[in-house]
Amino acid sequence: MRILGFFCLLLTLSGCSSLLFYPEPGQLFTPEKAELEYRNVTLTTADGLKLHGWWLPAKQGVEVKGTVLHLHGNGGNLPMHLGGSWWLPKEGYQVLLLDYRGYGLSEGEPTLPEIYQDIDAAFKWLDQAPEVKGKPLILLGQSLGGSMAVHYLVQHPERQKQLKAFVLDGVPASYRSIGQFALSHSWLTWMFQVPLSWLVPDGDSAIHSMAQLNGVPKLIYHSIDDPIVPLSNGIRLYQAAPPPRVLQLTRGGHVQTFADPVWRTVMLRFLDDPQHFNGLRRLGEVPNYPAPKNSEDEPPESPQ
Repeated sequence: MRILGFFCLLLTLSGCSSLLFYPEPGQLFTPEKAELEYRNVTLTTADGLKLHGWWLPAKQGVEVKGTVLHLHGNGGNLPMHLGGSWWLPKEGYQVLLLDYRGYGLSEGEPTLPEIYQDIDAAFKWLDQAPEVKGKPLILLGQSLGGSMAVHYLVQHPERQKQLKAFVLDGVPASYRSIGQFALSHSWLTWMFQVPLSWLVPDGDSAIHSMAQLNGVPKLIYHSIDDPIVPLSNGIRLYQAAPPPRVLQLTRGGHVQTFADPVWRTVMLRFLDDPQHFNGLRRLGEVPNYPAPKNSEDEPPESPQ
């Protein structure tokens, strides 16, 4: 993934929302390289564009627990973001990955607000997919994909009601604040970071919509080490979000969360019971929930 801050720097110089996106055409490989079963799918947007996606069914012989719609970040295309969800089929979650307009094998050019039609097309495809009927629906938004998902869900409250859970990973709270962060790291623009950052269009930023995500359980991942979207973004989104919500701090680079099996386990536990999950007390994988059914189930107390 290309550095989001670089494109926010371009935004400050142009004020053009389309520069939030850095698509790469083509397809370097398919999920078959990762020994995953998949099929290509075509989605049609309201304005008539054909979008390309991958459908990853749950691993054969594993009970289907739900469906995950995976919305990736601002750079690359599907193969470059497979790392966010390749692990879900073997855990019983079928996955739809979407390339936005202009990305990979999808038609068109990515711009706001048109790109929200792509998210809408994905939801409508899932509405019709027989494999999805009667199964819980989960939304996974990474980086810019998470920001767009927040704005989309507030504009389409009926979609919020469909979701069992919403997982955000390394999501910018404000496009403008990311622009200022990028400007502050260049000696050429450091002195002008505040005035220039105000040229970044910020109306669709997640922080403006997060408080309206009522009733949807939210798991917010953010890395302490994130060099592109600082930790303060995850904290702001958590503070703005109505409950139920959990902020799970991680380590590592931008949206590299699921390279670590610890954070994969956290998401699986969250999806078991999103309404009551409280995160982990420590990396030793001791859950805060559910309460023990009886004394025999209680874990041993930690030494004082």
